Amino acid sequence: MVVAHPTAPAAAAPAAAVTATVVMTTATMDLRDWLFLCYGLIAFLTEVIDSTTCPSVCRCDHGFVYCNDRGLTSIPADIPDDATTLYLQNNQINNAGIPQDLKTKVNVQVIYLYENDLDEFPVNLPRSLRELHLQDNNVRAIARDSLARIPLLEKLHLDDNSVSTVSIEEDAFADSKRLKLLFLSRNHLSSIPSGLPRTLEELRLDHNRISTIPLHAFKGLNSLRRLVLDDNLLANQRIADDTFSRLQNLTELSLVRNSLAAPPLNLPSAHLQKLYLQDNAISHIPYNTLAKMRELERLDLSNNNLTTLPRGLFDDLESLAQLLLRNNPWFCGCNLMWLRDWVKARAAVVNVRGLMCQGPEKVRGMAIKDITSEMDECFETGAQGGAANAAAKTTAGDHASATTPQGSLFTLKAKRPGLRLPDSSLDYPMATGYGAKTLVIHVKPLTADSIRITWKATLPASSFRLSWLRLGHSPAVGSITETLVQGDKTEYLLTALEPKSTYIICMVTMETGNTYVADETPVCAKAETAVALVFLFLVLGAICWYVHRAGELLTRDRAYNRGSRKKDDYMESGTKKDNSILEIRGPGLQMLPINPYRAKEEYVVHTIFPSNGSSLCKGTHTIGYGTTRGYRDGGIPDIDYTYT
Repeated sequence: MVVAHPTAPAAAAPAAAVTATVVMTTATMDLRDWLFLCYGLIAFLTEVIDSTTCPSVCRCDHGFVYCNDRGLTSIPADIPDDATTLYLQNNQINNAGIPQDLKTKVNVQVIYLYENDLDEFPVNLPRSLRELHLQDNNVRAIARDSLARIPLLEKLHLDDNSVSTVSIEEDAFADSKRLKLLFLSRNHLSSIPSGLPRTLEELRLDHNRISTIPLHAFKGLNSLRRLVLDDNLLANQRIADDTFSRLQNLTELSLVRNSLAAPPLNLPSAHLQKLYLQDNAISHIPYNTLAKMRELERLDLSNNNLTTLPRGLFDDLESLAQLLLRNNPWFCGCNLMWLRDWVKARAAVVNVRGLMCQGPEKVRGMAIKDITSEMDECFETGAQGGAANAAAKTTAGDHASATTPQGSLFTLKAKRPGLRLPDSSLDYPMATGYGAKTLVIHVKPLTADSIRITWKATLPASSFRLSWLRLGHSPAVGSITETLVQGDKTEYLLTALEPKSTYIICMVTMETGNTYVADETPVCAKAETAVALVFLFLVLGAICWYVHRAGELLTRDRAYNRGSRKKDDYMESGTKKDNSILEIRGPGLQMLPINPYRAKEEYVVHTIFPSNGSSLCKGTHTIGYGTTRGYRDGGIPDIDYTYT
């Protein structure tokens, strides 16, 4: 049986009404809202397209914009907004070519602008910048205002520009609170810039003209890890003693190619890992230079003037892995026996390069680790010389004064600590260290005011101190004259001495630090200058003058006739006019005199000065221990031996 539902048609009516409403709503959206949605979509797509647009001359890749090596004179204006790194190097961009719109690119963090035509520090840079490369331009100054516009900067490369010390504003880095790396290599700096930010971790000042480093040059740079000062004009006497000791967190220090005679004093020891001292003039290293450098891993002393190293120099270098000693004149005598043993003991952990012997002759060219029998002789010599050395220390001591056995000759007073004056006969050998080291000097008067000194030392020395005193003068009033002579010299000429006078001449071997060897006693000799020949020179001078005036020395009868000379030729020899003419004959030139006389020969009197460059006058130099001594040039610049 079929049951009828009268309500079914009634339920279908609302459904039809809903359908009609949906159709009505869709029609309404087509007219009003659909256009609004289209406009919104177009605006969104336009913004997306604009943010990813790449300049036609560049190439873009996920925030990296490559516009380098294009010959550009300005930065393209349509840099994408999402750019993070701009490569603009190797172009011809000048300061006028940096648009102001660049400041609006707030996502840019790195800009490469090296090798362009910038002559000023750019100012239209985005504040978001973290790293800026301006090397190989012509930037001449650093102003505070320029750096204040990029306060988030962490790395600044200004290598190969024209920045000078005076062109850096005193507070130029005052607003650079985050700067960690500063490269100022190959500029025109004459000193360390002042006001460097305390946040610096790496500072490069190589290839400049820095000659002086005052005590507070690196004040406040407690975060500095790496310092490079290669290729400057640094010398020991122009570096304050505690300059580097304040940099306690320093891990790398490079002083390559300067004018150092020794490593700077008080190097930072706590965290130093790399120390580069090659290509200097280092001839000595104090024994405590590397003390407490337990983290040092690499040490380079190549291309210096080292002949030996003090015992125990490397005792604290627990982490040392590489030691470079190339191109030094190593003298592999008994004094380096400890180094041979150290190299052998640490061979498994330390890579030692370049320790090749240059002397003595029998071991020349050998690596020190390969020397065995030659150094074994040191034990026997040392055993024999040990008692003598001990006795010498006991008897000689560090006397304040001493006299020679003659007593009546002179009495010298030592003005330096550790200096012992002669206490035995003149011209005698000395014993010191392991075995006997002999220094013998010989003196020979040459003229009335000069004496030649020669000497022979069996072991090399960095230098010798030569002193001389004229008898009859008290050494207490500064009559002792001294000079330093290089260790490779074997003779010296004293000049400008008093005629017919007796001189005491002494020589002592110096350690590499220009200090006296521990057990050395000066070797002395006595010499007497000849009688003055002043009167003879006067007589000869008068005769020559008379002959010159009279014109009778050269006669017509001599076998080598010079041609006739008239009286006026001598009278006017200094002012006579050159009457020769230039005559051209064929391919050559010929000078012909107009007057019939043959050309007169000219005689020039030359003054012969003493050899070895000695000066005839003395300069005085007051040393800290109170004695005024004259110094002469013996082939060694005085600046190398300045006491500071």
